[in-house]
Amino acid sequence: MKTLDQTWNLEPIFPGGSGSPEYKSFMDKLQNDIAGFKNKLEAVSAPITANEEAAFQSLIHMYEELSKRLTEAQAFVECLTAQDVKDETALERSNRIQSLAAQFEACETLFETKLRQIADNDWKTLMNHQESQGVRFALQEKRDLSKKKLPSEQEELISSLSVDGYHAWGNLYYTIVGKIKIPFDHPEKGKQVLSVSQATNLLDDADRNVRKAAFDALEKAWADNADLFAATLNHIAGFRLKTYEARGWSDVLDEPLDYNRLSRETLDTMWKTINAYKPVFVKFLDRKAKLLGLKKLSWFDVDAPLTHKSKKITYEEAADFVVNNFQRFNPEMADFARHASENRWIEAEDRPGKRPGGFCTSFPLAKESRIFLTFSGTATNTSTIAHELGHAYHQSVMNDLPFLTQRYAMNVAETASTFAEMIVSDAAQSAAESKEEKLGFLANKLERSIALLMNIHARFLFETRFYEERKSGLVSVERLNQLMTEAQKEAYLDSLDVYHPTFWASKLHFYITEWPFYNFPYTFGYLFSTGIYVRALKEGTTFAKKYDALLRDTGSMTTEQLAQKHLGVDLTTPDFWSSAIEYSIHDVDEFLSLTE
Repeated sequence: MKTLDQTWNLEPIFPGGSGSPEYKSFMDKLQNDIAGFKNKLEAVSAPITANEEAAFQSLIHMYEELSKRLTEAQAFVECLTAQDVKDETALERSNRIQSLAAQFEACETLFETKLRQIADNDWKTLMNHQESQGVRFALQEKRDLSKKKLPSEQEELISSLSVDGYHAWGNLYYTIVGKIKIPFDHPEKGKQVLSVSQATNLLDDADRNVRKAAFDALEKAWADNADLFAATLNHIAGFRLKTYEARGWSDVLDEPLDYNRLSRETLDTMWKTINAYKPVFVKFLDRKAKLLGLKKLSWFDVDAPLTHKSKKITYEEAADFVVNNFQRFNPEMADFARHASENRWIEAEDRPGKRPGGFCTSFPLAKESRIFLTFSGTATNTSTIAHELGHAYHQSVMNDLPFLTQRYAMNVAETASTFAEMIVSDAAQSAAESKEEKLGFLANKLERSIALLMNIHARFLFETRFYEERKSGLVSVERLNQLMTEAQKEAYLDSLDVYHPTFWASKLHFYITEWPFYNFPYTFGYLFSTGIYVRALKEGTTFAKKYDALLRDTGSMTTEQLAQKHLGVDLTTPDFWSSAIEYSIHDVDEFLSLTE
């Protein structure tokens, strides 16, 4: 088996790391060109007419090119700050990127205003032109969104203030987490000082004493810094709410629903259908508690392995397993995964100083992606590799499309990743050599279902309630803990005996300023991809082209339109959601049967 390097290679993007001279030159030119684009937009004094097709297309071209270059620069800095949270130069680069992003956001607001000002008849003519066909949906979306916002001068002010306000609070979160050191006395390895990501990996340990000790150590770390996290979360929410108020947006879900191209009716139907099926998943949690010799599971038991014999796997074994099982569904996915692992697109090394969590980011100019995680040899790590490779593959099938059409929403972004994860988890279960091993993999699948149907729901409930209370003023640490505990009890139907009150502090998703409500899209993606996966199982490799076609359309229509075109389903009714959840219910039934 070929040995794989577990550190990613960023040199083909910009050589020299955070001190890269090429990157600095790239940024300098980008800054000048953004300023030039703004000047050009400001020079457009009268509404664009149907007779100004060339000028109209020129603006679109400049907007697309600057968007790509800014995305390239942002992705590079994201990688630098994730691989080493103490890289001061990378943090400086990140601050500059945010400043440039705000400047470009001001251009974007002005660009959208110019689109809004075009007369309806002229707009129709311009959109019917051949060159506009590929980006028509994206341009129409921008025109419509502009009508919901403030005048461009006010939106520009909001963008400029967000650099040292809104986004700065988000950056502070990463700084606080990066400084946290967790003393831990491991029963086998002795006394250690762990990063947050290293301690979090211990929550999957087969030894309950290790899990509980890790949970307690993490809970203490979050509690010790709770005042800082509470201030950060409150001010992120405060900035967001004041912006909404100025725009006349009364519902905190308006922006995330727009971002996800999703209707409130679809979201409500999804959660309502999930709630109807939750009692079945509680049966799994109760049975798992019994198998572990417990009356009820604690928060740190939900993802616990069912046996002390859970074997560790090497990074190479995990990569090979992913590639081989992608091959069964789509040979092109397999080739892509092999290329990514062999060409060091993946940062997986288990070392201190890394950011917690995992992600995939893409470079539109290089037409490559990079994947970040911390690999410790667990089955969950293998699933994470598959998940993030799914994101990267999704981007790869869109690389030849206009950049405006590559901007798919987060909820459908999770489709390809969860689909890829399902392939690997089902394969692991099928490859099990004993009943005990099969139960382990089956439990792992169901734990993912619990995470997406219950854990994510708890986050959604917490965040919606927190924002409502934040409208009346700052929310205290004590109240944040209470809101989180209440949300978890409701989402899990109070099936656990120990909850995670400081989860609001531990989950970086609550602090992401670029994407509000970074929770429900995961659940949507999970169920949407489950429906797609069921079809793939029936059709085998012949489904591959249909799958790629669906992925390519994710940036050019609403979620409801996408589902209707490629699956023939109506997302505003419970039928589709029920069929997707019932696929997971089969796993519950099998688990209960095998453990009678």
